[in-house]
Amino acid sequence: MADVIEAGAARDGAPPTVAPTRRRGATERGNRTTPYLFLAPYLILFGVFGLAPILFGVWISLHQWDLQLPNRPFVGIGNYRDLFSSDSAIYGDWWSSVRATGIFTLFSVPLLVVIPLGLALLLNRSFPGRTFFRAAFFAPYVLGVAVIGLLWRFLLDANLGLVNRLLGVVGLPSDTPWVTDVPWAWVSLVGVTVWWTCGFNAVIYLAGLQDIPAELYEAAKVDGAGAWDRFRHVTIPGLRPVMLFVFTTTILASANVFGQAFLITQGAPGEQTRTVVWRIVDEGLRDYDAGRAAAMSVFFALMLAVVSVVNFRLFRYRED
Repeated sequence: MADVIEAGAARDGAPPTVAPTRRRGATERGNRTTPYLFLAPYLILFGVFGLAPILFGVWISLHQWDLQLPNRPFVGIGNYRDLFSSDSAIYGDWWSSVRATGIFTLFSVPLLVVIPLGLALLLNRSFPGRTFFRAAFFAPYVLGVAVIGLLWRFLLDANLGLVNRLLGVVGLPSDTPWVTDVPWAWVSLVGVTVWWTCGFNAVIYLAGLQDIPAELYEAAKVDGAGAWDRFRHVTIPGLRPVMLFVFTTTILASANVFGQAFLITQGAPGEQTRTVVWRIVDEGLRDYDAGRAAAMSVFFALMLAVVSVVNFRLFRYRED
């Protein structure tokens, strides 16, 4: 019908018009495809370097994947069953590493949530040298785990370390086995990690504090709220999404600890500070059993996913 109208208009000397329905349809199709064109580079990279390795790791976990043998038979959930079977050769070492990771996470996460918050509250005030102290607290975070591990391995050495020497100068015991006995090994790992990474969380908190409107604090003062009341009713609600981010990422980072234990305590005493990631590395690269290592990785990832979901449910932020 539109073609007939356009032909008639042309015969009458009027300029032909384009059918509005066609132009609208092309525009709508373009609007629908434009977001996917912008997302395409990321989706391609994620598929190649993210999703594909994950799926391949799950596939490996379903096989007896010995890196030294050409045949890799399918065993189904056999590798997962070995993680829960007391008759399995990996049962004891696996759950010992889970216990070590749990201990480290249990003691490091609260400190890495609370201490950086206190630092951020202090660094958010106006005082001389504030910029210097902000940089000083963040500076250790820019160092690699190899530098941190080797540095503190020597500082905490029971015989030659500077820490024990300074303790002896002030009259405290100078023979504390910081890296060879528990609970001192855990004190060392947690303390070094808090010193190393608390500056990063403090910067995140500081950014969140600066986004809280100053008018809210002024209104609270007018209503007679004290410092503690302003902290509870203004600061904490304003930082709720930031705290969710800090808490979740800190749990994930602590659960994936490897370098500190590998370099500082070297798993001592015995294998009590050998973490899950360390156990996975040993299983796959030292014992050449990639199937079991992949099963450990998949199961551990599922555990962390459940923890993350619980965190989001507990700290869910709803904007009124």
